[in-house]
Amino acid sequence: MIVLAGLGNPGEKYARHRHNVGFMAVDAIADAHGFSAPRDKFHGVIREGFLDGSGDRRKAIILKPMTHMNDSGRSLRAAADFYKINVDDVVVFYDELDLAPGKLRVKTGGGAAGHNGIRSIDSHLGNAFRRVRIGIGHPGDRSKVTGHVLGNFSKADHEWLDPLLSAIARSAPFLGAGEDQRFATDVAQQLAPARPGGKKPDDSRAAQKNNNVNAEPNDDGDATANPFADAFRKLIGR
Repeated sequence: MIVLAGLGNPGEKYARHRHNVGFMAVDAIADAHGFSAPRDKFHGVIREGFLDGSGDRRKAIILKPMTHMNDSGRSLRAAADFYKINVDDVVVFYDELDLAPGKLRVKTGGGAAGHNGIRSIDSHLGNAFRRVRIGIGHPGDRSKVTGHVLGNFSKADHEWLDPLLSAIARSAPFLGAGEDQRFATDVAQQLAPARPGGKKPDDSRAAQKNNNVNAEPNDDGDATANPFADAFRKLIGR
């Protein structure tokens, strides 16, 4: 079994915020793979189903903590204890201010990088869980950070967001199989520009050339850190 957890804040007023892109990602996965209707459990909302890969079918739980961002770890701890799963069977999807819009990074372990939702999960599970970081971009002015993160995705944002969420959903079986690099590669291939004649690249070289999506080394460093964000992260649940 695998738990796919998306981070966000509960309530309609937050639903379209950039900070809630983790919720959007796991909803896209659940919808694409025919998961069950949402129900309340583990201080959150869960949906149950299966991820069917090549020759593999794995039970999966979608979890959206309803604790608010800063207490997300309590929900994940309850789910992990109930299902008796290892921390490496937990994949967390969340927004990343310090990645350009539409960029995606996959890694296992590492630091919280100022994200209070991740810090909460670290305190409850340790830091060895798997992470899918979804770039929302930095507004370029630290005075605009709060409004940017706690603001709705714009119409223009949906030109990259909708294809990215669809690609994440289609590629999710690779996460179920523990093949994070293949997940990143498959997402990249789906997002790669079409070749002349309408054909898309169909090999890993296309993914290597697409720097929007990749798997990261499993370390605590973050070469994309942005100093503008640091002073505001505590205010916005980061």
